[in-house]
Amino acid sequence: MTDLELLLPGEADKLVQQLRSFLPQEMGSEGWSQQHENLEKLNMQAILDATVSQGEPIQELLVTYGKIPTLVEELIAVEMWKLKVFPVLCKLEDFKPLNTFPIYMVVHHEASIINLLETVFFHKEVCESADDTLLDLVDYCHRKLTLLVGKTSHGGPPKEDRLQDSTPMQELQNQAELMEFDISLKALSVLRYITDCVDSLSLSTLSRMLSTHNLPCLLVELLEHSPWKRQEGDLKGFLAHLALVETQPSKKDLVLEQIPEIWRRMERENKGKWQAIAKHQLQHVFSPSEQDLRLQAQRWAKTYRLDVLEAVAPERPRCAYCGAEASKRCSRCQKEWYCCRECQVKHWEKHGKACVLAAQGSRAK
Repeated sequence: MTDLELLLPGEADKLVQQLRSFLPQEMGSEGWSQQHENLEKLNMQAILDATVSQGEPIQELLVTYGKIPTLVEELIAVEMWKLKVFPVLCKLEDFKPLNTFPIYMVVHHEASIINLLETVFFHKEVCESADDTLLDLVDYCHRKLTLLVGKTSHGGPPKEDRLQDSTPMQELQNQAELMEFDISLKALSVLRYITDCVDSLSLSTLSRMLSTHNLPCLLVELLEHSPWKRQEGDLKGFLAHLALVETQPSKKDLVLEQIPEIWRRMERENKGKWQAIAKHQLQHVFSPSEQDLRLQAQRWAKTYRLDVLEAVAPERPRCAYCGAEASKRCSRCQKEWYCCRECQVKHWEKHGKACVLAAQGSRAK
């Protein structure tokens, strides 16, 4: 693994310099797609660097070029897209895409960013370089942990067996829910790294964590109900809506406090526009031609190199149909894994088009 390298130093430097934040209405655009591919490369390279413990140039570049605030803003933008635009897209009756992978890439974008932040926030200087956006990141982590605690009423992590016998859009929604659980756990990890820097945090950040969000109480609730554990059977009722009892606030001295701006600004700028954004993206972003899909497949094949993916995710792959441990890979595209021939045959109706595109992309390299 020590000889495995995805990006040369000069390439990584250029990709980090080019990072910028996109608005929710720009998600899925050509420029956004290119940045998503770049982020995936930076993400995988950062994991490889951390694994072999031979310096972490990605982390250093992000700090040097001041790109941590950019990543935080991009993280919140895609979170807002998933909450405001994605549900509208799923309800549009005339939205029947030939391939849902372009939408999946937007849904997956949040996981890519939070994973990169989790990798680099281990270092104190990264936390310090977040500047004022650290407040927005704390708010983001609080939203994710609240969601995680709220899911305890369902008895644990979402199950993968619901992916069977569903339409492509239903499958995409199920995958988004499964992904949300992993994102929330990574947000917990990022928050843990932020608390490691408590000595250097601003008064506003500490006040946000302790007074506004009462994070210690939320973390106790999280530990008590352990949403990462699955229990068979239904739980009795909702668990008191997080069971966070608000105490009578004490009288506070006058404090000039910073407030997080990113979420509020994006929500204010796009108020009443979410339906229009969804319809615009339906026509111009998420209904690509066969030629566009083929070109995208070629780029994806170059980005997601199998040797790198296996190095950064050494755990056993899962069957694309039933979710069991898989030992066989699709011989045509080399992307999907299956536990048996029967599952591969059953999944072919959904996998067929993506398989052809991926295979064409691999041959075109």
